[in-house]
Amino acid sequence: MTNSTTVRSGPGNHVNGRHAGKVALVTGGARGIGAGIVRRLAAEGARVTFTHASATGEAEELVSTITDSGGQVAGINANSADRAQLRDVIADFVTQEGRLDIVVSNAGGGTKKRVGELSDDEIDRMIDVNIRDTLDTVRCSAPHLKEGGRVIVIGSVSANHFPDDVTSLYGMTKGAVASLVRGMSRELGPSGITINNVQPGPVDTPSNPADGPAGNMLRATIPVGRFGTVEEVASLVSHLAGEDGAYINDASIDIDGGYSA
Repeated sequence: MTNSTTVRSGPGNHVNGRHAGKVALVTGGARGIGAGIVRRLAAEGARVTFTHASATGEAEELVSTITDSGGQVAGINANSADRAQLRDVIADFVTQEGRLDIVVSNAGGGTKKRVGELSDDEIDRMIDVNIRDTLDTVRCSAPHLKEGGRVIVIGSVSANHFPDDVTSLYGMTKGAVASLVRGMSRELGPSGITINNVQPGPVDTPSNPADGPAGNMLRATIPVGRFGTVEEVASLVSHLAGEDGAYINDASIDIDGGYSA
């Protein structure tokens, strides 16, 4: 498999899980929300492969943790923002696995600045990683999905909630993601494939810790009074990826404790 840095192992003991027998691909899965999704899908029986651009140490630790508990997982060192590399990774992945059931497009990021303060490179990077990367992940993986296939995109409540004056461009890119999901639901639905958009609000991750500098300020704006957890986001993704989520299509679902109310 292209640029593989860790290999699948583990006895695959989760044979009775919700996703037993399924094969899943998660982009940007080495840390934060992505890692939580990888752990959850693997714990529920899926054979999971995730990509990461640079987080080799975190990827190896994640693989070790999952395989030690009997899960099946592999990590690939690949930049999903590189179109040619992503296309090769998906093609190699399907050739090796023989199928693809669940795709989670999680890779993304952004810089919080006013539009006039953003450099050209920062603008291009945000558009590439949040819009083009998501589009390429969906369009390159969709031809390999069969009836019952699931596509889940990780967006952001910033698509429709602007609590400050430094999220305009980031919000625009996440709004584009929501629009893509709406349109693709029409394209994929007739083949029995669903696509949905999960939009987290403040979630406790290494890049946005609940006890970080902005923690108290953000908590004051969340009706439930706390940050979300990666496990809670992963639970929603797992539901959408399973049989119970079969009639959910075209949805952009906020998971934010009421932050965007």
